[in-house]
Amino acid sequence: MANPPAAGGKSFLQAMSTVTEEAAVPLRVVQMEGLAVLKIIKHCEEFAPALVTGQLLGLDVGSVLEVTNCFPFPIREDDEEADADGANYQLEMMRCLREVNVDNNTVGWYQSCLLGSFQTVELIETFMNYQENIRRCVCIVYDPSRSSQGVLALKALKLTDSFMDLYRNNGLTGEKLREKKLSWVDIFEEIPIKVSNSALVSAFMKELEPESPVSQCDFDRLKLSTAPFMERNLEFMIGCMDGLSSEQNKFQYYYRNLGRQQSQQQAWLQKRRQENMSRKAAGEEPLPEEDPSNPIFKPLPEPSRLEGYLVTNQISSYCNHINGVAGQSFNRLYLMKALQED
Repeated sequence: MANPPAAGGKSFLQAMSTVTEEAAVPLRVVQMEGLAVLKIIKHCEEFAPALVTGQLLGLDVGSVLEVTNCFPFPIREDDEEADADGANYQLEMMRCLREVNVDNNTVGWYQSCLLGSFQTVELIETFMNYQENIRRCVCIVYDPSRSSQGVLALKALKLTDSFMDLYRNNGLTGEKLREKKLSWVDIFEEIPIKVSNSALVSAFMKELEPESPVSQCDFDRLKLSTAPFMERNLEFMIGCMDGLSSEQNKFQYYYRNLGRQQSQQQAWLQKRRQENMSRKAAGEEPLPEEDPSNPIFKPLPEPSRLEGYLVTNQISSYCNHINGVAGQSFNRLYLMKALQED
């Protein structure tokens, strides 16, 4: 997972954003330079199926978050020395970019994923770490496996404000979630991405366009077989269903223990009231009806709903992928049927 931004990488614009936080407008769009998009795709494709991350650089201007550049993080092991090396690497890269007059303000990070499997606790923790230094940041997620199906699987994500408040206060319990009316669809917010290029780059790309309107890539889109992609999505979805079943078992166990505890409390209270009636009849002081030292009055910790919400989000993503691929497959099959009939 990506490192949080180094302390030395906080720009003047980011420092001033804390002063104008109340007057800031919500984030509406992420505007990415074409060069930054190509760098992200190249980095993720080269190391696929391994997962990689990198830093996003740019500017936060009003309702638009501009991503003008990026650089990859080296693949490393998870230990303290590697974390220190990663922070030093970020500072050195930003210093070098600043020397050549390139934007070096951190606006988030990017990461690759496999078939959309990015909704994890680690992603949320990374978001919270970034939020300590940057008020508004995004995570750009790129999926090489989906992009190989002819779709640019690139999306910008951020955590919703309501979810971050609950997460900071450890309020991901059933009661708090019902009070805030927060469901599993309210964890992440997808921000539209707009890819922009300078006029010079656009003119150069126009010159590079081939004269032939049809290429081998266009013919590849007519492949009728989608079995490998569908199978992997179904395998991952089955795994998520098993995870969701485990989460439900946790809550069933919790509610069984809660019901058992409440029954024990009622039995203890009934016994204590009978004892107090006897003490009153004997002219003695009644005993308190609650005993905090008694284990049956100790509240049971409710399991967090976060894992269940994330797994449900992931299942929804897999269902959307399968639905999209199946729809495209049917369109191709109907097209081939019409061609054969003609």
